[in-house]
Formats: sequence, structure tokens, C-alpha cells
Amino acid sequence: MVVQDTVTIHSRRRMPGRLHTYFSEMYPLPRSLLVGYVLAAELFLLTVLVNGRTVGHVGWAEFTLGLTLFAFLLNLRIADDFKDYETDLDLFPARPLPSGRTRKSDLIATLVVVDTAVVAMNLVFVRNYLFFGILVAYGILMSVWFFQRYRIQHNLVLALVTHNPVQLIMNLYVISYACQAYAIPLVSWNNLLILVTLYFPGLIWEIARKLRAPEDETAYVTYSRLFGLRKPVVFILVAMFVDVVTTILLIRQVFWWAAFPVAAVYVWLVSECVRFLRQPRRRKLITSVVAYDLIAEGLVTAFLVAAVFGRGLS
Repeated sequence: MVVQDTVTIHSRRRMPGRLHTYFSEMYPLPRSLLVGYVLAAELFLLTVLVNGRTVGHVGWAEFTLGLTLFAFLLNLRIADDFKDYETDLDLFPARPLPSGRTRKSDLIATLVVVDTAVVAMNLVFVRNYLFFGILVAYGILMSVWFFQRYRIQHNLVLALVTHNPVQLIMNLYVISYACQAYAIPLVSWNNLLILVTLYFPGLIWEIARKLRAPEDETAYVTYSRLFGLRKPVVFILVAMFVDVVTTILLIRQVFWWAAFPVAAVYVWLVSECVRFLRQPRRRKLITSVVAYDLIAEGLVTAFLVAAVFGRGLS
């Protein structure tokens, strides 16, 4: 009765209050904006600097890159909530949408406003029509399960294989803009390294958020339920070792000594993974993975920004 009364009270709140509830719990705005802009800045600066160019004026086009990644990830978050609504009613009834504390109409209205602004800014400022179009098209296909819902929805590995490559397309959207703006050939070894390197953080996030201690497993399908805890954690460590190697290959072209703090953060992640395997109920690996991603990518971005100001804006 108390829960029912609480839901009724929340449902009577105005739309800003209901959206505040959703974003606080499902897509924290400060952190999400930070992720979008750090990722965009790192991709953009790596592409320009590693290919021997000097960063020129930073304006609305570059601002739009980070906003686009933020908005695209927001679209994916809301699309997932819509796609899994019936499942969440059973498994996650306390979440904002299935609990009624946020309405579908609130989220639809939010997407209309955000997406209209992002599309307009891309058309006016970025003008990277082909790769922006590919990004939008892939996002739409993801939202409808690539027209294979009956196969993908209940197959976690197939969902990973079909949905996770969106990170590569997000990366390509930013890389291709930098190449377009600075007359850099798109197809090159350096650009391939950048494309792949910035794919791994999203991959390990997806794996880590679906790992649970055996005692905490439910009907919700997780990687730990399918493969146990050890194999997914080892996969995360191997993926991030490759990520560290490729990051070092890139960042050493700007600051050779920057490899050391990046490697140190990886050593910290290894220790966190070991602790998680020893005490899976007392620790959440996803918390450590999010911290690792933000610290590692933030460090690289900070080094790149320092290099820009060291060389001077053209």
C-alpha cells in the first residue's frame, strides 16, 4: 500500500520532476555529458595530433560532436527502456519507467527536443552527412532489434555482437569529421588504431554491468550466469590490455612519458578485478570499470589538450 501511494505521488508530479527522477537513476546528466565530451575530445584530438596536424579554431562544430555522442547514448538508454519495458515490469519494477514514476510520454518529448537540436546542429555546423547518417541509421536498427527481436532479445551474446559495434560507428563519426576538417586521409594505420582503441572501454562496460555474484542471480540473463565470473573478468582484462597497448602506441607519438600513468591505471583495474573475484557480493565491478574508463580516458584527453596548448592553436 505504501509503495502504491508513493508511485501515485510521483505520477502526479510535473514533467520536470518526473524527468529528474529518470535522469538521476538511469542516465545521470553530469556524468553522461562528461562521457560524451571526453570521448569526442579524445577521438578528435588523437586524430588531429597523431596525424601531424595542429588544432585550429574550436567552435560550434566541435561542440556539436560531444553533444551528439551524449544525445546518441541517451537515445540508446531510452530505447532500451522501451524495448525491455515488459521484462522490467517483472524483474526491475522499481525503475522509473515500469514503476510509473516517469512516463513514456516524458521520454518521447525529451527525445524530440534533443534529437531535433542535434540533427539541426549537425546539418548546420558539422556537415559530416554520410557518417552522421550511418550513425543515425544504426541507432534506428538497434532500436528495432535489427528486425530480429525473437532471435536477439533472449540471446545475450548475439545482442552483444549486433549492438556493441555501435561504439565503432560513434568513433568513426568523430574521426571522419576530424579528417574532413583537417584534410587527413581517413584510411590509415593511425586512424584504425584510434577507431579500435576507443572501442574497448564501451565493450568492457557492457560486460561488467552484467556480472553478478552467484547468490544475486535472478531470471535476468547475465554473462556471469552464462559463463561464470572468472571467464568474463579475464575477458575484460585481456580486452583492456589490448586497449592499453594500442593507447600507448598512439599517445607516445604526442607525449612518450604519458604511457606510464595509463599503464598504472590498468594495474589498478587488475587489482579491482582480483578483489571482485574474491568478494563478488561485496563489490560491483561495474563501478571500478566506470572509474577506470573515466580516469584513463580523462588522462589521455588531458595530455592531448596539454599538447594542443603546448604547440599553440593555429
